Amino acid sequence: MQWLEDAVEGVTILQGVGRVDSTTAPLLQERLVSLMNGPQTRIVIDFTRLEYISSAGFRVLLLAAKRAEQNGSSLVLCGISGKVRQLFDLGGFLDLFTMASSREEGIAAAR
Repeated sequence: MQWLEDAVEGVTILQGVGRVDSTTAPLLQERLVSLMNGPQTRIVIDFTRLEYISSAGFRVLLLAAKRAEQNGSSLVLCGISGKVRQLFDLGGFLDLFTMASSREEGIAAAR
C-alpha cells in the first residue's frame, strides 16, 4: 500500500495505490489525523488506483468524516469505481461521504 500526496489549490490530495486493509489502514488513519490537526484541512482522497478496501479501511474513513465534521474540515472521496465502488455500495457507505467522480470535481467540492 502506498499513499501519494499532492496539493492543488490549497487542497491536499491523497491517492491510494493498492489495498487498504487491517495492516495498512492505520497508516491512512495516522496521515488523515495529522492533516486534520494541521493547517491544511481540505482533503480529497483519490481512489482511482485503489484495488480493495476492507472494513478496517471503512472504519478509518468513517472516523475521518466524523472528525472533519466536528472541526470544520472538508473530506471528499473521488474516483471510486469498479470493485471498490461495489464494496462501498454493499456496505451502504455511498451516502455517508461527500463523493466526486473526478479529482477536479473533488477539489472543487473540498473548497
